[in-house]
Amino acid sequence: MSERSRTPRRMADRGQLSLPLIEAALGVLVILAIAGGFALGVPHPNGSERQLDVYASDVATVLAAEAAAGNATVTVLGDGEAERRAFRAHLDAVLPANYMYRATTPWGTIGYPRPPGVAVGRATVPSVVGPITVEVWDA
Repeated sequence: MSERSRTPRRMADRGQLSLPLIEAALGVLVILAIAGGFALGVPHPNGSERQLDVYASDVATVLAAEAAAGNATVTVLGDGEAERRAFRAHLDAVLPANYMYRATTPWGTIGYPRPPGVAVGRATVPSVVGPITVEVWDA
């Protein structure tokens, strides 16, 4: 046997990556993953139509609850412009700023004309005075 085969191999004879090199590679991967997350963003899990339905349901539920409580802003939707303005302001406060709506209540219809070809969320809820239907779309 040769002298070399009888002696144990020393660590320097084997090829190893240095620890700082491994740490640097992992650091680069973490930074790239974070940057990729910011660059690509997170997709909406349920789609925009589903979110519109949720907004419409929320608004309709709020209106039905306020009608049951006897809120005059909700239940008095006559021909007066002051009542219509108050009702619009109330709905504008419930929805995010970039959404438009059309609410059909037992007291009348208020809101904006729906443009053709847009995704619309709809919800109808019963109330003590009759059904309330709300349509919501992104402006």
